[in-house]
Amino acid sequence: MVIKVLGSGCSNCKKLEENVKDAVRQSGISAEVLKVQEIGEIMAYGVMKTPALVIDEKVKSMGRVPGVEEIKKYLRD
Repeated sequence: MVIKVLGSGCSNCKKLEENVKDAVRQSGISAEVLKVQEIGEIMAYGVMKTPALVIDEKVKSMGRVPGVEEIKKYLRD
């Protein structure tokens, strides 16, 4: 599983990355967490508002910071 956190590096982007890492750890799954800051790559996902969460190339959220429990639900889907 590949999880991408899309954003410029703002505080919300960092919080999302922390939540993702916590959710992965709590779920006990194997996943690669990547940070994407390149605006061209972010826009390629159709994301107009950051931070955004992409799991296996599917945008799961944008413009907000989902909590750990919500992210764990995305990991199970």
